[in-house]
Amino acid sequence: MMRKRLAAALLALLMMAAAGCSTDKEGPAPDEPEQPSQGDEKTPQQQSSGFAAAHDAFQTKLAREESDDDEVPAPPEGLFDLVKYPSKAGDLAAYVSSDPGDGQKHPMIIWVVGGWGNGIDEFPWTYPAWDNDQTGSAFWQAGVLTMYPSFRGGVGNPGNYEALFGEVDDIASAYEYAASLPYVDPNRIYLGGHSTGATRALLAAEYTDKFRAVFCFGPVDEVKYHNNTQFTFDTSDEQEFKMRSPIHWLEDVKNPVFLIEGSEGNGDRVKNIQNSTDNENIRCFVLEGEDHFSPLAPITRLAAQKILADTGAEVDITLTQEELEQAMAGQPEIPLPAMSRYRSDDLGVSFEYPYIWQVQDTSDGDFQLTMYSQYEEDNVWDMSSFYFSAYQESDAGYLEGMAEFLEMEGYQTEKTEVSGAPAILASGQQTNDNGSVFNNRFLLVQKGDTYMEFDFYIHEDFGSDADPLFQAIVDSVALN
Repeated sequence: MMRKRLAAALLALLMMAAAGCSTDKEGPAPDEPEQPSQGDEKTPQQQSSGFAAAHDAFQTKLAREESDDDEVPAPPEGLFDLVKYPSKAGDLAAYVSSDPGDGQKHPMIIWVVGGWGNGIDEFPWTYPAWDNDQTGSAFWQAGVLTMYPSFRGGVGNPGNYEALFGEVDDIASAYEYAASLPYVDPNRIYLGGHSTGATRALLAAEYTDKFRAVFCFGPVDEVKYHNNTQFTFDTSDEQEFKMRSPIHWLEDVKNPVFLIEGSEGNGDRVKNIQNSTDNENIRCFVLEGEDHFSPLAPITRLAAQKILADTGAEVDITLTQEELEQAMAGQPEIPLPAMSRYRSDDLGVSFEYPYIWQVQDTSDGDFQLTMYSQYEEDNVWDMSSFYFSAYQESDAGYLEGMAEFLEMEGYQTEKTEVSGAPAILASGQQTNDNGSVFNNRFLLVQKGDTYMEFDFYIHEDFGSDADPLFQAIVDSVALN
């Protein structure tokens, strides 16, 4: 019986590996800037009466009207709320960190994702790859409340894509919504963004001084260096370009703005901004040998810690080249994912599992659930397979017998308790018919004459990287 159950679990694992996952994850598309023509030459700063006044007085002309009605996925319960925030275009969708419920006011960052899309999807809780983390999840993982706004024309929102014009108004409106939340400190609202999102964030910092500090990862100086296939405005009007180009409005920045980019990305564009202004509120950093994406993971984590430490009446955030280079030299981190809770009243058990995992009932006689990621990225969240099963056994010595059997199979076992019930934990390896070796972590819980198995597999190439994820599932198990 014990050998049969282990063989069945391995067979299910092999079938999962053969079938693969049905949906590929695609993050926001990166900008495709043209090759810069100005290099590091200083360009004259064009004077104006102020960006906010000029922006509000200008009427953009759209050459084509584009929008989408993409679905907004439901966020993890208790982590984010799906809300509507009012703007000049109408009510727009956003994910906003849920109320911590402690009666305190907390800092919040509004994160503007890269790419030209005006929508939001499940990217905030997908795996934050160390070499390309566009999720902004380092902030909420660190405890900084986070808002992910969508913009006009996106996900069924009113209006149309305006390619860096009306979206600036939407960011200002997102601030007003965040400041109205009773659990958010209106004096500690920050702004951040990557790529096109960074250009939008820089324009917003020129438009309003309400953001305490702004972090821009890889913006451009002139909108013409963005992917011009995405321009929905009248490109025959030079003023349309000026209203979307941060280089013309740098003197309007009143609060700290940090521009961060790799030399292999939009580094020349950031240098051009640096050479075009004496505004001490603008601090530019170019990281040699890095690209458009690699600074995101380490430096958003650094920025999150800076925000948490910035508790005074006035902003007190600084960054240095040395700090950034130290962050880039740090070891990659594997955070735990956002979790969801499975409950079975019939079995009297509940436990947490990654929110991005799909759950399938694969029962064949005994009750069994199979859980796996809908994505196929090469990381511990997406490459793990997990099985939960429950069955009846009348043998009073079954638990001890299973431990002995596993030890004979080369597993390491230990006795433990789960919610006061006897259990065993085991770790070992299994090999499939193709010769691939999988690390197996195993929990067996006895509740009367019902036995519940928690079976976790990942390829041996990941070593022990997935152990914290399995342990988080084990720690969440509760018996009713």
